[in-house]
Amino acid sequence: MPFIQHNPEAVFPPYRAYSHAIEVRGDSRLLFISGLNGYERDGSTMPESFEEQADLIWGHMRNILASAGMDFGNIVSLRTYLSDPMYDEQNVRMRMKYLGTHRPASTVVCSTLLEAKWKLEMEAVAAT
Repeated sequence: MPFIQHNPEAVFPPYRAYSHAIEVRGDSRLLFISGLNGYERDGSTMPESFEEQADLIWGHMRNILASAGMDFGNIVSLRTYLSDPMYDEQNVRMRMKYLGTHRPASTVVCSTLLEAKWKLEMEAVAAT
């Protein structure tokens, strides 16, 4: 099923690896992925660095997508919550590392997260 990017010239150009909107047409399956954090599989251990937490989150997301027969290319919307704006550049690098040229609709929000040790949290919507 094709995903159609909508980046109209009447809107500012998308910057930093995302699309303004993604359209999904036809019969589809939708997968809504809850906010994921950087806990190890044991549910209590978490690395300190942003990169290590991000790698774990992307790994968790890969596993959830695979459980539904999907992969990163099926993501149509991605929302990332950063605990501090200083992580923005690292976040963009990680998104590019895992998504390559795929450009889902994306929002980044800076806010206080539920646990002080969390550097980021991510949620997504995927479709087939």
